[in-house]
Order: sequence, then structure tokens, then C-alpha cells
Amino acid sequence: MTEIVAPPIIVRDLHGHYGQSHVLHGMNFKVHSGEVVTLLGRNGAGKTSTLRAIIGILGKRSGSVVVEGVETIAMTSDRIASIGLGYCPEERGIFSALTVHENLLLPPILKPGGMTVDEIHALFPRLKERAKSQGTKLSGGEQQMLAIARILRTGAKTLLLDEPTEGLAPIIVQHIGEIIRTLKQRGYTIVLVEQNLRFAMSVADRHYVVEHGHVVDEVSNDQLRATPERLDRYLSV
Repeated sequence: MTEIVAPPIIVRDLHGHYGQSHVLHGMNFKVHSGEVVTLLGRNGAGKTSTLRAIIGILGKRSGSVVVEGVETIAMTSDRIASIGLGYCPEERGIFSALTVHENLLLPPILKPGGMTVDEIHALFPRLKERAKSQGTKLSGGEQQMLAIARILRTGAKTLLLDEPTEGLAPIIVQHIGEIIRTLKQRGYTIVLVEQNLRFAMSVADRHYVVEHGHVVDEVSNDQLRATPERLDRYLSV
């Protein structure tokens, strides 16, 4: 009998607030094991707020967020992370006074199975070359690589990546795409917030379109390649 694997992330009727501002209005979606799924939409649609709500750092949230079969809506962010969820924010959060190697070792190991430093260096050769460099000396692309690499040490197998290609040169964007595809091949599940539609199509299996804090469309990558104009009315300024 084939074992049925529960989706690593199931979001149901998720509402979120920043103070008095109601920013998520009933988000509903799921992400299956080993998938790369993007949240697409205009600026301010609620994509980043959704990631922050899933990891538990949005001001106030209600509804249901099930991670690896565990209801997390009442949990603190550290407990959610310990289930096996990694979050890479848009601002990257590199500690400028620490070296690349020190930044890499900073996050705690939350679950068995995290990558070793040698495995990370094989995936990100540039980080090995820059191991003794301070965070202040890194380019934007190097900072993004380091931000992703840090969460791979923790043992997290489901990753939330917020705008990983923002402001990066095309050659670095291509490299980040290669990294995401490699992680998918290794069984990681990834939720990606992305403004670059071409990049999103190069890495993702499915796309959820977010507008005004809720999902308004779901499109497979094959559907999107066949009819790219389907998203024009959602993404055009």
C-alpha cells in the first residue's frame, strides 16, 4: 500500500494583522512535498505577510497553518522553526560584524539532517572562497547565498524564500535558480515569493496569485507557459 504523505504546508482561512491593519483576508493554499511553489502578485498584495504569518512573526494571525501535520497557529516562531521550517527574509539578515563562516555557524541545528559546512561549500563555492570576509564586504548576491546557506544547516526541509533575486545581477539570478532546482532534486519543499515572473517560471511547479490578502488564482507552470497572458491582469501595474 502506498503511504499517503501529508503536504508540508496547509494554509486555511489565514488572516493576519499589522497592528490595526488587516493585511491577510483568508489565505487558502497547500504545498506538497518536494514542490517549488510561488506566491505571485503586485507589491502590497500580501505575499511577504503570508510567509511571515506561516513562520509566526506577523503581529497577529488567525485561521489554520499546518506544518508537517502540526497545527501551528498558536505556536511561537521558534517552535514552528523546530518542526523543520526555514525562513529567508528579503532583507537577508546578515550580521555585518561577523565573517561569512561565523554567519554560517550562527543558526542552531533544529533537526537532524542539516547540511554540513562542506556540503554547503560544495553548493556555494563562493562562500568557501569568502569564508573569512566580513558581512560588510559581501556583494548582494553573496549575501543572498549566505542567507540561504544558513537555513540549510538547521535541518529544515521546507523553506520560505522571500524575493531571493531582488536587486541581483542576471548571472547571480541564474545561479540562485540552479541552487533552488538542486534543492528540489534533493527533496526540499520551497515556497517562493518572487516578482520576477521569468525566474519563477524557471524553478516552480505551481503558482498562487495573491491579491488583497487572499489567493485569487492557481496556475500550474505548464499552464502558465502555454498562456502567460493569464496573469497579466493580476501582475500588470
